[in-house]
Amino acid sequence: MRCRGNSLSRRGILTAGALGGLGLSLPELLMRQAMAEQKQYDFVEAKAKSVIHVYLPGGMAQQESFDPKPYSPMEYRGEMGTIKTNTGEVFSEVIPQLAKRADKFSVIRSMSHGEAAHERGTHNMFTGYKPSPALRYPCFGAVISHEFGPRNNLPPYVCIPNVPNEFAGTGYLPSSYGGFALGADPAQNGFKVRDLDLAGGVDAERFMRRKAALNVVNNQFAAASPADNVNAMNTFYERAFDLLDTPAAKEAFDLEKEDAKMRDRYGRNQAGQRLLMARRLVEAGTRLVTLTYGGWDMHANITSSFKNTMPPLDVALSALIDDLSERGMLDETLIMVSSEFGRTPKINPDAGRDHWPKVFSVMLAGGGIKGGMVYGASDSTAAEPEENAVSPADLATTMYRLLGIVADKELMAPGDRPIEIVDGGKLIEPLMV
Repeated sequence: MRCRGNSLSRRGILTAGALGGLGLSLPELLMRQAMAEQKQYDFVEAKAKSVIHVYLPGGMAQQESFDPKPYSPMEYRGEMGTIKTNTGEVFSEVIPQLAKRADKFSVIRSMSHGEAAHERGTHNMFTGYKPSPALRYPCFGAVISHEFGPRNNLPPYVCIPNVPNEFAGTGYLPSSYGGFALGADPAQNGFKVRDLDLAGGVDAERFMRRKAALNVVNNQFAAASPADNVNAMNTFYERAFDLLDTPAAKEAFDLEKEDAKMRDRYGRNQAGQRLLMARRLVEAGTRLVTLTYGGWDMHANITSSFKNTMPPLDVALSALIDDLSERGMLDETLIMVSSEFGRTPKINPDAGRDHWPKVFSVMLAGGGIKGGMVYGASDSTAAEPEENAVSPADLATTMYRLLGIVADKELMAPGDRPIEIVDGGKLIEPLMV
């Protein structure tokens, strides 16, 4: 933790001397004062109780989504038209439903980093850190799981349908803080989350006997083998038992319990059913849900690709915003829509766009974020930030603060190395309520 510059006064030093006669030395007093300051500094008011992180793998083009350039030459602006939002801004024509709800969310048009490779860009956008060969950083879900733990016996960090990439893991934190993956797509017919039902022939009484016996074995084994993977497996079993013991928690994963009209409203497709599942989970108690949708690495035929891929997401995100608002949950649920980078300013010979990390867009809604704002700007061809550049560290710092986590709090990496949750990020205060 950075020094906050609170030096002792003369009276404090004299007090320390007096306390020293009672067995409390000056170093001990300083340590206690530092601990008190640490606790005070680590507490911030939370605006959001949960996060739904919608990740669009491949690199979504800013020009064909939230940052069109209608006055640029055709080779820069592309073939698609624009649509006016209910706030007077301009979005791409393929998100008409979101355009009608622009007063409910905000857009950052000046996200920027320097990593043009998918893996490195993904690392940035899942951790808030540049990749390092020396240390593996934990993703947002793992940090939140570490800081808050389970709520209502739901896994604190859930991935839909699976853990999306190698950087959505626990990094230097124990593996027990990893995400719970559904293991199947909620849009599939007969969708069922794996491992949430008792085996055939096992009733509740038999389950409890097995659980008690397994606890004895696990505790002995963990005591003899204190390795991370052993302790993690023990934690996973305990949380799985809690989940099996809690009907309301299990029910959150059952989309068949959802009203058919609501399922239709979101869309009976990957975008719709994944987002609906995310809403069910945060409503029940999950702290962070990461879900993926689509493939946005559109090096060729970007216009037709967007017209196929974006409309279901447009409908589903709009339904999510409306649904959360109607349930009184939008103010306490942060929606974050991001990608690893944007696309090149100029259309390539294959009628697509290539990797471009210098500037791209992120959408934020609810959970302490103002509605109807556009923060930052790209230049006339969406080539680089023109004002208020935002780094992955800034975005992560802001997200954590909205959850009540101080981003430069230090966690312990292997070898007792203190590592800040995010290093050097700044709050995007104009976006915060």
